[in-house]
Amino acid sequence: MRLEERLARAARSAGAAGFGICTADPFPEVRSELERRKDDGTHADLTFTYNHPRRSTDVRESLPWAERLAVVAWPYLPAAGTPGTPQAGTGRIARFATEDHYVGLRATLAEVAGLLAEARYRTEVLADDNRLVDRAAAVRAGVGWWGKSSMVLAPGVGPWLLIGSVATDALLDVDEPMKRDCGTCIACIPACPTGAIVGPGVIDARRCLARWSQAPGVIPEEFRRAMGDRLYGCDDCLDACPPGGRLLASAERRQGRVDLVALLAASDDDLLEQYAHFYLPRRRPAALRRNALVALGNTGSADHVPVVADYLTDADPVLRIHAAWALGAIGGPEARSALLAAAEGEKDGQVHAEIGAALR
Repeated sequence: MRLEERLARAARSAGAAGFGICTADPFPEVRSELERRKDDGTHADLTFTYNHPRRSTDVRESLPWAERLAVVAWPYLPAAGTPGTPQAGTGRIARFATEDHYVGLRATLAEVAGLLAEARYRTEVLADDNRLVDRAAAVRAGVGWWGKSSMVLAPGVGPWLLIGSVATDALLDVDEPMKRDCGTCIACIPACPTGAIVGPGVIDARRCLARWSQAPGVIPEEFRRAMGDRLYGCDDCLDACPPGGRLLASAERRQGRVDLVALLAASDDDLLEQYAHFYLPRRRPAALRRNALVALGNTGSADHVPVVADYLTDADPVLRIHAAWALGAIGGPEARSALLAAAEGEKDGQVHAEIGAALR
């Protein structure tokens, strides 16, 4: 059996949704797009592949010996399940993050790399790695096609996949890109709750709720209602994607929701351990607490006023801001009383203004 066939069989046997091989040549068109979005601000200060567009779109900047990329697409549905019926005081997590679904992908990439190493070739595993725009590699390797949501879609799984690659110096035969696209379908574009998909394949990250759920600082007021009960990530454009609909329908409907009151009461160490696979700015769980406060503002009741009001005296002014907003959103005499008491002692001007807005 040819080495290429052995690699593909190993990946498929492990559970991969797709496998393909492409050259490790640069992706100049992707580099131009990253630089354009940095110039016009639609990258919203995201880092990762935006930090060094040249490096992220030319793997040889990091691995000069690389000749090929062996690309694996890993499905995380139906294992991730669906979030179940919304319940007051609970929040939802985007399906890709319900657990560390990269475990299966990394194990499969390691198996592919092992076969190449046995054949005496150099390898480097690249998964969730800013040295490579993995979606571009997946499209070149014929694993999937660019969707209008900016995600890569693959046959049978649609957008419900993670992507990783093995860089190698083996001169493997390459696969052809897939002759497929989204056609006239635009289901993902109106599905975005904030209009962040501003054109086919183009995201204005300044409006993206998934980005705001991970970003530090204050969530703009215009997006707080749209956050709904989201604690981390957003699946709306993926939910609307027809190619992934059959797989989504087969996913088990679980009650895998997060108790927001328990989250707000947990210690930093406990949160960092429980959500170790999340991206948290500076490895601080403040963003999770902020998101939980917003979710309680959108879904909570008078029963949740005490736990939210406790954050009006938190040392972090960002959390005080979102606690004030959440109390204003919940409303009622208990929330108003807590806000009035907080206003008397608040020294931070931005927090004080938020309390005033909540009272109004």
